Amino acid sequence: MQEPIPGTLPGPNGNRIAYVTTNGKAPGIIFLGGYMSDMTGAKALSLEMLCREIGHAYIRFDYSGHGLSEGIFRAGTISTWTNDAIAVLDNIAVGPQILVGSSMGGWIMLLVALARKKQIAGLVGIAPASDFTRRLVEDELTDEQITEIYRDGSTTIKSPYAEEPYLFTRSLLEDGAKHLLLDRKIELSCPVRLLHGLLDSSVPWQSSLALANSLTSRDIELTLLKTGDHRLSSDSDITRLRKIVADLIASAGR
Repeated sequence: MQEPIPGTLPGPNGNRIAYVTTNGKAPGIIFLGGYMSDMTGAKALSLEMLCREIGHAYIRFDYSGHGLSEGIFRAGTISTWTNDAIAVLDNIAVGPQILVGSSMGGWIMLLVALARKKQIAGLVGIAPASDFTRRLVEDELTDEQITEIYRDGSTTIKSPYAEEPYLFTRSLLEDGAKHLLLDRKIELSCPVRLLHGLLDSSVPWQSSLALANSLTSRDIELTLLKTGDHRLSSDSDITRLRKIVADLIASAGR
């Protein structure tokens, strides 16, 4: 199938946000990608195919500074990318939506849901990296890197999931501190499904358990995959993800 031509939306930060939509029934699905990723990843495309198969609406998009969207990546923050996602929800989506957030997208998914509770029919977190900026400072950045980030404004970390090292800026860390969630109750009552690999070396699976405990929703399911890594992009992982999303769509329509 030929790749659809993306539309663009004037974003709240002055950048045009690229997106691709699939028309269909409600509830629709909005996919929120991870840090330094884009809307052409395996999970995003597989869920698009699922929504076409079952006739439900679907949106995938790129945050500012990612993929086909305008903007400079290093200027982005959790606030920037959350506002991008809210703009997509407010201006492109129709009716109730299920948000599917991968890695950093799982954190942004929660922030969007808190800002637009009435529009959210459910949440699916794929190795959700809630509060990852705090974890960077406390567990991952060396003293030298912390010095560098506050002296020079940024530092880099090699990643097993990308050819280029990950860039982290001082503004990202300082802004992230304003949006921490796991140290309080997260007042969301919608159904929540969390999927995490036990072999995830980037985001410990225990963070999904902490998230489940912080959420006030009484309808939460956490699925742990014994052989899953952070990407959760193997055929079996994506099959599991598709089933979780399809089941949540079906239950939301009852």
